[in-house]
Amino acid sequence: MLSTHKHTSVMAVLAWQRFGYALLIAVLLFHRSSSAETDPGYTFMHQATTAPTVSYYDYIIIGGGTAGCPLAATLSQNFSVLLLERGGSPYGNTNITDLAAFGAALSDLAPTSPSQRFVSEDGVVSARARVLGGGSCLNAGFYSRAGHDYVRLAGWDARLVNESYQWVEKVVAFQPPLKQWQSAVRDGLVEAGIRPYNGFTYDHLFGTKIGGTIFDQNGHRHTAADLLRYANPSGLTVLLHAPVHQILFTRRGSAKPKAHGVIFVDANGLSHRAYLNRGSSNEIIVSSGALGSPQLLMLSGIGPRRHLQAHNITVVLDQPMVGLGMSDNPMNAVFIPSPQPVEVSLIQVVGITHNGTYIEAASGENFAGGARTQDYGMFSPKIGQLSTVPPKQRTQEAINKAVETMQSLPQSAFVGGFILEKIMGPISTGHLELTSRNPNDNPSVTFNYFKDPRDLQRCVDGMKIIENVIESNAFSSFRFDSLSIVTLLNMTENSPINLLPKHANASRSLEQFCKDTVMTIWHFHGGCHVTRVVDSDYKVIGIDSLRVIDGSTFRNSPGTNPQATVMMLGRYMGVKMMQERHDTNGSK
Repeated sequence: MLSTHKHTSVMAVLAWQRFGYALLIAVLLFHRSSSAETDPGYTFMHQATTAPTVSYYDYIIIGGGTAGCPLAATLSQNFSVLLLERGGSPYGNTNITDLAAFGAALSDLAPTSPSQRFVSEDGVVSARARVLGGGSCLNAGFYSRAGHDYVRLAGWDARLVNESYQWVEKVVAFQPPLKQWQSAVRDGLVEAGIRPYNGFTYDHLFGTKIGGTIFDQNGHRHTAADLLRYANPSGLTVLLHAPVHQILFTRRGSAKPKAHGVIFVDANGLSHRAYLNRGSSNEIIVSSGALGSPQLLMLSGIGPRRHLQAHNITVVLDQPMVGLGMSDNPMNAVFIPSPQPVEVSLIQVVGITHNGTYIEAASGENFAGGARTQDYGMFSPKIGQLSTVPPKQRTQEAINKAVETMQSLPQSAFVGGFILEKIMGPISTGHLELTSRNPNDNPSVTFNYFKDPRDLQRCVDGMKIIENVIESNAFSSFRFDSLSIVTLLNMTENSPINLLPKHANASRSLEQFCKDTVMTIWHFHGGCHVTRVVDSDYKVIGIDSLRVIDGSTFRNSPGTNPQATVMMLGRYMGVKMMQERHDTNGSK
């Protein structure tokens, strides 16, 4: 349980407010008068090639993603902060900022792409972020908080959690414009028994609701990078294209290994070193994501001894728990062809059930895949979402064939939408291992989708709810009658998308359907669990001056979609860390 000291907490927050009040007003005014594609002109953001060979800071944050950006912005109010991001800037890249281009960044396989594709050992194609703002630059934009039980079980301070969510929401969260198709899904969920209807809310409540989005009314994305507008420009340095190769440790004056610096490499291949300033409260924070954080700990000598030695890595701490508990919430989706045009929409409505499954939907002729392309957006084989063949058969050749097939389909094949289910948790877990000593290479990761039968049952339950939504009166105007569906199935049997299976033994067939059509919704987490790798303050157990603050610490994915909580956690822990320093030594 995180400790709280109300008096000193208030003093710390007030101290921050004195530094940031004027800046906050400017931020809010700027936010309401500009779009996310506008470069904010951060004076503290530079290419790593401009960095000195050696530099010193109070805090070094590795990873400018969904947690790293709000953490850096918060700590910069009172301290000198270096934020190291392995990718580039999201600003000016319309593949990131425009809703209409959703999926373009995920399908970009170039070395300079903001996404880096990887394939799990399960055979599911996925992607990790490689850009300032992290996954918030690539995802479908849905914004929803974690539930009260999740906050309680995490041992977080509920008041500060709420304040931290609000801090994030002032900059990046919006109410989506709900149109006909999403409204039909909403009403169909209620008709199918996913009640009550809770209207528009960021809160995690059982029933059906309209959630938030990080796309504004103009279809422009607002990302975690926008939270850097809260930063104190004189206290923050952001370096782009600065992958960290190693965390440096010392034992001088400490019974345990103490993190005191990092080695990062710029785009020209030159090495730089950044060290912590003197002071027992200065720290290095790893915020590199569920794949990057356990990977970097291992590359720096923290991990299973035998595995590190196999890669000729000097062991700093034999920690067999690093890389364990990897999870990815499986997603399964079906395409519902529509007899009438539908709006382009990403995730806006969610059904939060009592059986551990979440129902969401996306629609439109191009599913936000681009105005001049025939695409299925977040369900497109272009981004690896080839679910018409089992995972192990999703080779690059199969993906290429599916893309070719998709491009030859008539425009009518893209009229409709997808309804998906994602299970909570999940209960099934896997592990992560190094493949090389190069931090730019993907590690090997196994998620073990549906290994636990309870996960599989949740998927089956979710698919049955989707069936009920499709068959509801509320959704009737967006589905063909049964004869037309049979005809369409015969016409599109080679189409690279799923339609709802119809078999005599529905339960058994749905189990196989779940296994064969599993996809990612990019909510993978774990590898640095609380109580296993880090303590309740996110300090690495057995190491001084080192924390991990990101989704790699989660045992379960928070809420229906994690980005809101990951951004909240960055802000939350920034405030907590400032409070700790104030309690210990008066912010020095």
